[in-house]
Amino acid sequence: MTEITNASTVTLYFSLALENGDIVDSNFGKDSATFVMGDGSLLPSFEEKLLGLKPQDKKTLVIPAAEAFGEHNMQNVRHYKRSDFDKDMELTKGLIVFFADKGGAELPGVIQGADEKEVVVDFNHPLAGRDITFTVEIVDVH
Repeated sequence: MTEITNASTVTLYFSLALENGDIVDSNFGKDSATFVMGDGSLLPSFEEKLLGLKPQDKKTLVIPAAEAFGEHNMQNVRHYKRSDFDKDMELTKGLIVFFADKGGAELPGVIQGADEKEVVVDFNHPLAGRDITFTVEIVDVH
């Protein structure tokens, strides 16, 4: 059987879960996913854990926050004036708002709080600071 290498095309089932067991994403019970190692579909730390696995292998790994989506960085939490937003915009906690970065690309931010004077926006990845349990079942390797 072919083992996964840095040059492999891999078909698999996967799930991502938080420390408390909540499933964030999964394709178990659905169609399998196929990707090429190194194509950016998976984080490098996730791909590294797949090296050497073969079809029919099943593995559950805990990926520390620093290797998954990074630690939560308070420098990525910004404070804006409420007047910077449309006055009719309902800024509820958890709302995702898209901003343009200096290059014009969209940058999502999550509203952490808002009052009549200030809006707090978190630009960290929503899973930053969270250890992730990564479960895989390898279907095929080419």
